[in-house]
Amino acid sequence: MTTQLELAPTEALRLIEAGAVLLDVREDHEWAAGHAPDATHMAMGVLAAEHSSLPMDRTIVCVCLAGGRSALAADFLRQAGFDTRNLSGGMNAWAAAGLPVVDSSGGHGTIS
Repeated sequence: MTTQLELAPTEALRLIEAGAVLLDVREDHEWAAGHAPDATHMAMGVLAAEHSSLPMDRTIVCVCLAGGRSALAADFLRQAGFDTRNLSGGMNAWAAAGLPVVDSSGGHGTIS
């Protein structure tokens, strides 16, 4: 059976609701402006140094703005032994699908 490595937002949400970790690899200012509720933030620049803090026993769904950086993050984590997926289209696709976006204070967030 082939595992799908690229997920649409609704497929990613199903995995997250089943216990997967949504890992946002965008920069701090992007995260602060708007991110998915309950996402974990680990900017791409610190991923290599800090990825060992991620759970090895859960699927990691990587997300960035449009899907490019998160695809690289997913590949890196997969090579390190994690079960990973990439959210195709990133937070742009997440927001376009009508899924929730919050800012750092918990209010309505924006994606840009």
